[in-house]
Amino acid sequence: MLDVIMNDILGTPAILVGLFAFVGLLIQKKSASTVLSGTLKTIMGFVILGAGATVLIGSLNHFSNMFDHAFNVQGVIPNNEAIVAAAQTNFGTSTAMIMVFGMIMNILFARFTPLKYIFLTGHHTLFMACLIAASLSVGGMNGFPLIIVGSILLGICMVVFPAILQPTVRQITGSDDFAVGHFGSIGYYVSAKIGKIFGNKAKSTEDINVPKSLGFLRDTSVAVSLTMSLFFIIVALFAGQTYIEGQLSGGSNFIVFAIIQAITFAAGVYIILAGVRMLIAEIIPAFKGIADKLVPNTKPALDCPTIFPFAPNAVIIGFLFSFVAGLVSMFILPLIGLKVIVPGLVPHFFTGAAAGIFGNATGGRVGSMVGAFANGLIISFIPAILLIFMGDIGYEGTTFGDSDFGIVGIIIINVLKLFGAV
Repeated sequence: MLDVIMNDILGTPAILVGLFAFVGLLIQKKSASTVLSGTLKTIMGFVILGAGATVLIGSLNHFSNMFDHAFNVQGVIPNNEAIVAAAQTNFGTSTAMIMVFGMIMNILFARFTPLKYIFLTGHHTLFMACLIAASLSVGGMNGFPLIIVGSILLGICMVVFPAILQPTVRQITGSDDFAVGHFGSIGYYVSAKIGKIFGNKAKSTEDINVPKSLGFLRDTSVAVSLTMSLFFIIVALFAGQTYIEGQLSGGSNFIVFAIIQAITFAAGVYIILAGVRMLIAEIIPAFKGIADKLVPNTKPALDCPTIFPFAPNAVIIGFLFSFVAGLVSMFILPLIGLKVIVPGLVPHFFTGAAAGIFGNATGGRVGSMVGAFANGLIISFIPAILLIFMGDIGYEGTTFGDSDFGIVGIIIINVLKLFGAV
């Protein structure tokens, strides 16, 4: 019975997080039907996440093969969902436990320190928990100490990063009602600082008109499909018809194969996001209800799209300039001995858009452009550096996409190595 509890129940991440939701809903005295529904949907969200990862990783593998053959270099597409899902095999239990106890540490830090923020962007909590679990493991830590240290580090991240951004968030929203809880904070902070240096906030992005023809960029699924189709077709042309039809597509036309793989990539992202949304939709209310009772006078730290309505033009400008920086970086990285980071649309859209808004708040339209461009450089070079260390655990094909993940991972691994860890 003990073996079943430790290995089959607590050792299964989906069941472990489902139990957390179960307990949280019970504490709030929800009805039996709500408790049952919330628990099952939480578990189902984890299962869907894994299914989407299988679809997405299959597409990524084809892209990597074509890229390697065409350019004799390894191209990597940063994608938080992909690497987290892939890492669940080795770090699923530690990720789930760090996530659960890290959320508890968030409550404690908010309760007993001046950093009064409750981090409610659940999928980024999951991603950071996985990054911390993997980084501590690479640094030589395991078992119970890994869970304890990882939970403390996650709790610190969940209050410190929103606090860093809050002065600029007040400028963006004109209030102090909520914070931004999204682990692209370093990119946003740098964008605000650079925007202030080079721009003029009196000349806002919202004083110009963006063509409605670019409105499709707001639909992530469509934008991912189109952008990845462009990448896949270009790489397919360089890889050559003979190689693709002989080695990868089973004889199907190489252009058609490239387009289908691009759409498959987008479908994988869509499935994963659906799983994450289902997971978060159930576990966050359970967590928030507990937090509200224990930690009054706190600010909710919410996902970055919550600020998009405050500067919709900066959203498009920020994405475009961040993406351009990603393209530029793609050619610079191999020149300095780092792996090629192919600019992924998901991190560049969300973090680029938010960086554009932060840059606009301090430096207007010029601030939005240069700030977002700086963010694009950050989320290209930092993942490439992180790959040097994370490659030790065998996930070279993808990596974490947003700035905070790379910074935290690099710091953790190097601090542990500094103190003699393997």
